[in-house]
Amino acid sequence: MMDQKQARFGWPLAVVFLGVAGAAEAGVGYLDELVVTGTRTERQLLDTPVRTEVVTAGELKATHARSLKEALEHVPGVQLREIHGKPGYEVWLQGIEADRVLVLIDGMPMTATTGSAIDVSQLAVLDVERIEVVKGAVSAQYGSSGIGGVINVITRVPEPGLSGELTADAGSYGNQNPSGDRTDAARYGARATVQGGNERLALRLSASHQHSDGVDPQPESWAQPGDEYDRTDLTLRADWQVADKHRLSGTVAHFQEDSESRYRLPPPVNANQGKEESVKRIRFSLAGTHRGAGVVQGGWSAVHETLNDDTLKYSAGRSFDDRQSESTLARFSGHLGASIGGGHFLQGGVDVSRATLKQSKDQASELGGKKARRGQELWLQDTWMPASRLELVPGVRFQNDSDFGTHTAPKIHARYDLARTDTLTAFLRGGVGAGYRVPNLKERHYLFDHSSLGYIVKGSEDLKPEESVSYQFGGGVSWNRHAWLEANAFYNDIDQLIQTSGTGVVSDGVAEYQYENIAEARTWGVESTAGWEPSERWRFTAGYTYTRTKDEQTGDALNHRPRHQANLGVDGPLILPGLSWSARMRYQSDEFVNAGRGTESPGYTTTDLKLNYQLSSDLRLFAGVDNLTDVQRDFSKASEDFRPVGGRFLYAGLTVSIGK
Repeated sequence: MMDQKQARFGWPLAVVFLGVAGAAEAGVGYLDELVVTGTRTERQLLDTPVRTEVVTAGELKATHARSLKEALEHVPGVQLREIHGKPGYEVWLQGIEADRVLVLIDGMPMTATTGSAIDVSQLAVLDVERIEVVKGAVSAQYGSSGIGGVINVITRVPEPGLSGELTADAGSYGNQNPSGDRTDAARYGARATVQGGNERLALRLSASHQHSDGVDPQPESWAQPGDEYDRTDLTLRADWQVADKHRLSGTVAHFQEDSESRYRLPPPVNANQGKEESVKRIRFSLAGTHRGAGVVQGGWSAVHETLNDDTLKYSAGRSFDDRQSESTLARFSGHLGASIGGGHFLQGGVDVSRATLKQSKDQASELGGKKARRGQELWLQDTWMPASRLELVPGVRFQNDSDFGTHTAPKIHARYDLARTDTLTAFLRGGVGAGYRVPNLKERHYLFDHSSLGYIVKGSEDLKPEESVSYQFGGGVSWNRHAWLEANAFYNDIDQLIQTSGTGVVSDGVAEYQYENIAEARTWGVESTAGWEPSERWRFTAGYTYTRTKDEQTGDALNHRPRHQANLGVDGPLILPGLSWSARMRYQSDEFVNAGRGTESPGYTTTDLKLNYQLSSDLRLFAGVDNLTDVQRDFSKASEDFRPVGGRFLYAGLTVSIGK
């Protein structure tokens, strides 16, 4: 077994070396993927002035991703953290917490499903074209909460003709199945899509259901570290090509999650307890894209979303704390863009939004009625080519918030091509952007009840907006667009950081915390990615991220940020025609549980193996092993060990296609 020093430094260096070995030959490349998030215009990945990472539809298929959480697991530098008291995960970028990372669907925001962050395990990967990740402050492009970056899930347009697809899979955690039977299908799911229409009007109906019994290394005991859940998605989308230059798209989506947690309360209570939780999201969206005379183009979108989150606790012989909350989000956005003068593409837009929150416990309001906030925003951006090798993208966003007044967030990105030939591309790329985050309604008013974990968190109406400045600078080189190496240095400076601090109140063993603007933080480091596609069937990828952090008040590192992260991926064919395999390795170094006390959670490495067999044009078989090395936390030290909850998971499934 590697010693600690080898685990920390040797493996990441080996990953980068393996990822860039060799020279490119032929094949369709990852670098030719079109992306839109960084500049709001379609650009090939290799050519964009804003660093963007992409999870392609091919990657989703090769790795059998069922949710956004599984889709993001192999993106370099992305940190997925388990959410306390829930069977879900949130995303951290460049050492910045999930509350400050925007998750969008086709460019439109979502309501936070837990705390102030999006639970990405709740989002099924249905009809996804690609997922784009932009790190660093994006407030100038997308508004409040874009301090750490943005994850934009871009869905496919319904296809004409009649077609459909059904995928089903099931798997086992072996001796950690809650039933105690190694052969049980402890986790299973199904996804289906049917679509049809013509070039003018097409519709698609998609559905997904995922079930897990949870994970339990001691099935005979009451407590269960991995929660049981059922997640169901249903989405209807219609696209109408009104005229050659005008297209409308409408979507209705329904999500439901029912979960159950079982735990034993710590001393002095020492009792078995459980919590049932039901989350329901209903989302309506409508969007239009339009092209005018000449080079003028524009679009608009509107979304209305309602999120209900209901919890009920129970113990032997009684139930209590029946808590219900409802959050709503309504937002309208419109934008225009046009080529102006020599080498300028000018864009501008408006965003108008309204959010509400209400919460009750045992039918009595805990907030004194419904809380609401409104916002109006205006943004401008220019994409300018002052020289053939230089591109500048300045921009600014003005926001007026009903509770916090006005705020301005400027940014500028630049790219300079050092070399540009048929075989070689080399460039420098960087940017500076201001970020900000207005305290949301939950942080100001909500009661986060984690008494099962020994604490509660109260909102505070005295909070102030967070502000940040993000610096990004790096470069890259590509050979024949099929081998590449990129590196990027980052520095994020955050003021008025909203954190929780103890109030000193303890009741029945439950400590009380409250949100406050108590911290100034810095995060900095280096990210690198590499890849090689020697042919259409072979692909090697790698990434390494080094992150440092500092709490300016205490001088300590920030908790829960691993200093080293690394990824390695290999895809290739096997002996039989139609048979392929994929391997993904992830390394994460130790991280502080409490930097002030010096307590750390151990580092770890996991490996996933995937098989795909295209038996015919209509039938694909697949199987896999997640966490092959069976790395798992020590549950006797669960409060200081953040390694994976689930151990080795074996599964198999099939996909049946009709009409393709």
